[in-house]
Amino acid sequence: MLLTFSHQLIYLFNYLIFNSLITMKQLFILMLLLFSCALGNAQQKAPVGRMPVNFAEQEAIVKKFTNSFDSLTPMQQIMFFTNVKHIMDPEVTKIEPGKIDSDPPSDAIDLFNGKDLNEWEEVAWGRGGPGGKKPITWIIKDGGMQPSSSSGSAQTKRVFRDFQLHIEWKTPTGLPATVTGQDRGNSGVIIQGNYEVQILDSYSNRTYRNGQAGAVYMQYAPLVNPSRKEGEWQTYDIIYTAPRFKDSTTYFTPPRITIIYNGVLVQNNVAIQGPTFFPGIPQYIIKEHGDGPIQLQQHGNPTTFRNIWIREL
Repeated sequence: MLLTFSHQLIYLFNYLIFNSLITMKQLFILMLLLFSCALGNAQQKAPVGRMPVNFAEQEAIVKKFTNSFDSLTPMQQIMFFTNVKHIMDPEVTKIEPGKIDSDPPSDAIDLFNGKDLNEWEEVAWGRGGPGGKKPITWIIKDGGMQPSSSSGSAQTKRVFRDFQLHIEWKTPTGLPATVTGQDRGNSGVIIQGNYEVQILDSYSNRTYRNGQAGAVYMQYAPLVNPSRKEGEWQTYDIIYTAPRFKDSTTYFTPPRITIIYNGVLVQNNVAIQGPTFFPGIPQYIIKEHGDGPIQLQQHGNPTTFRNIWIREL
């Protein structure tokens, strides 16, 4: 039987389908074969005659185009069948990283570098949340900032929405063994006046699991406990996405947070259920809010903080 080259391609296509051999690679090969056929027909002046089926020749052609496909990188193979192409513009913004990972990059806002408290003010803290603002009364000691016994909570003068926050902290030393649980080095990083990341001496201090260091307080316990001993510097790297609201009491998308504690992931993009409130059900006290400050909680312990910087996202 004599077949045109186009008929042979159709025969080959049916053969592949019948044997369940159609893959991305084979589809690519067939497309190249059809393109070659069309190009050849366009260049011929006379009608193409008939020729016998030559399976050895067909196998050689398939092998040739298979090798062509295999020579592509995996990314090129995927891009051939999608609308994803090499995108050149706009160019990605270049920033300078810190000399070490804990140093602020060039696009960060330096909130505390051990020299002054110009970025901070103070608020009283009670059951109803933060109170009135006043000048900061925290002290700088050994390169860190810490509250005095009469201080309120520290709060940034600036407000933020989505961000990456780096903060280092240490709990006080010399506390008697009888000081345990939530009384031992208690503090917190409070986001937008609503959502608390717990700070506590959790090295060998038993307490409720969703109230230890690295917890989204009263909502999510940390995945693991990588705490260092009291008096040793510890690090939080926090990536936070603020909520968007459907109405005055309902999230359209909830706030989400990722926490890396001493280099270890302890909160993996969790959805915060509502404001930190104890006792209470967070979902029942959601209230629409906008951008907000970063607060360092004064909880009656001289917890010390240093190297605080933030990148707005």
